[in-house]
Amino acid sequence: MPITYYLILSAILFVLGIAGMLIRRNAIVVFMSMEMMFNAANLLFVAYASYYQILTGQLFVFFVMTVAAAEVAIGLALIVAIYRNRKQIDVDDMSSLKG
Repeated sequence: MPITYYLILSAILFVLGIAGMLIRRNAIVVFMSMEMMFNAANLLFVAYASYYQILTGQLFVFFVMTVAAAEVAIGLALIVAIYRNRKQIDVDDMSSLKG
């Protein structure tokens, strides 16, 4: 399978992630869109690592997945705490968390 297929798939996933972040205002959808963009980058790293027969790309994927897992754990904990206090998780309304 040529590497261009992986590049095209990764670009499509990344664009869908950006669109999800810009269009939707729900915090959970925004986090899922961020994860989709992380996975698009991971796909590129693995594709290039396979194409050039080096393991550095797979090592980067390991670190990106670790950071993404920590981000999800902290992000979801914050979303649950905000939902318990405000009964909504709209991103536009989170800018007024002062009071």
